[in-house]
Amino acid sequence: MTEPLDPDPSKHADRIVWIAVGATAAVVFIAAMLGPFRIEWISFWKPALVAVLLMLMSWFYATVRKDAALAGALIGAAQLIAFAAVAAPLSYVAASAAFPLWDGELAALDRRLGFDWMSWLDAMNAVPLLHRTLALAYASFAVQTTAIVVVLAAAGHTLRLRVFMLSFVLTTLLTIGVSTLMPAQGVWGHLHLSSINSPAIVPVTRDLPLPVFFGLRDGTFRHLVAEGADGIISFPSLHAALGLLFLLALWPVRYVGRIAALLNVAMIAATPVDGSHYFCDVVAGLAIALLSWIAVQRALARATGERMRPSGPVESAAALVHVPK
Repeated sequence: MTEPLDPDPSKHADRIVWIAVGATAAVVFIAAMLGPFRIEWISFWKPALVAVLLMLMSWFYATVRKDAALAGALIGAAQLIAFAAVAAPLSYVAASAAFPLWDGELAALDRRLGFDWMSWLDAMNAVPLLHRTLALAYASFAVQTTAIVVVLAAAGHTLRLRVFMLSFVLTTLLTIGVSTLMPAQGVWGHLHLSSINSPAIVPVTRDLPLPVFFGLRDGTFRHLVAEGADGIISFPSLHAALGLLFLLALWPVRYVGRIAALLNVAMIAATPVDGSHYFCDVVAGLAIALLSWIAVQRALARATGERMRPSGPVESAAALVHVPK
């Protein structure tokens, strides 16, 4: 007997995202109750309030005003805000495990792969305009996250929006899991770099997250925050991973897809210097994002019971099962 197909894969995907949000929040809460952590509740109230308001608005446009595109955009935005609010403190809990640092091994892997991080930094210093361009792309992370939800919903890519949401969640959780077992402080701290090494540019991240990172490792920092959390994950690079997800999500949208491709290739190129990442961090992040996208897309395709023509660079290359709009 074959399993019945899900009559509404979008709702099924939404349930999975909310389950992931709830499970992540539960882990953070349990860590605070049973361990030495202290939840800074004031940092959660804004994300919580905004997420609830967006959910109410989504319900209104789904049941009263009947605007499916707007309802989808609103619920997607609520999911992103809610998940980010609980995933950030989860990364703090994970870092407190304080497994041995992998910086030496990651730096050695870069050398074996032929990557020269200092040469890339020197290139950015030699052409500050190039760095400013890439840094702007790197800083587009938050804006793109919101824009993707709006654009996909407005373009009618209902299920592609859910593929993105589930891939976003899966990629983030996998990245946090790997970084727990293979923590690293990043290139800036490992090589003891300073402003002397970048006289013409100011990389975005540098060593700014290191006090929190090492405070979590040695027990001197035990605050769990949502708003204002530092990005402390080095390996794999979540920035690079999400850059690939942004590109894949927007690829089939006319005009926007090509612009998104250029923007996110630039963001990925900026990640080593502006994110203080090893090149192998970037490669690992891209691999996790790609595998997450493929897994989620195939799972939702099975839920719809349909095979559609490829609509993106990955789908075309691999002849993947495509999720309909």
